[in-house]
Amino acid sequence: MRVVGLVGLQGAGKTEVAKVALSLGIPCLRLGEIVIAETRRRGLEVNEENVGRVANALREEGGRGVVARLSLPLLREKLKERGVVVVDGIRSLEEVEELRRAFGRDLVVVGVWASPSVRYSRIASRKREDDAGDYERFLEKERRELRWGVGEALALADHLLLNEGTLEELREKALELLRRVALE
Repeated sequence: MRVVGLVGLQGAGKTEVAKVALSLGIPCLRLGEIVIAETRRRGLEVNEENVGRVANALREEGGRGVVARLSLPLLREKLKERGVVVVDGIRSLEEVEELRRAFGRDLVVVGVWASPSVRYSRIASRKREDDAGDYERFLEKERRELRWGVGEALALADHLLLNEGTLEELREKALELLRRVALE
């Protein structure tokens, strides 16, 4: 059994690494989908502001590890498919700790890093429903995620993928790393 957790700030390339995992037949779960589902459950429109508000509320209600804790049944189900799963979007050290409690040494944390200017240009072009719409909102979201502890989780990752180059370069790095840590 192997759980590969992806941590990094918005636009760093975590979801692109998850897409590489999917191409290898590795099931993935994006933790942001847990928050988006809760946003919908609360009857709110899915946008960056509402998703951020719900994410904050969840953490206030259940602690900084709550999203990972809520994901555990889905992760266990996905592990049955192939014995390996990628968790996209870890946002705190407490989420890492929740996953570590559940999966022990079978958890490998991979940090994905890119500079703020590179990440903002990626976000401005992708237009995902929970993305910040302008640079000020991008910075707000950065500060919020840093308050949650994403920097600590990134700093303590088992592996680090630097993503300052092309998409193809990231895919090649991700393919090599995933083959080494998830499929051996």
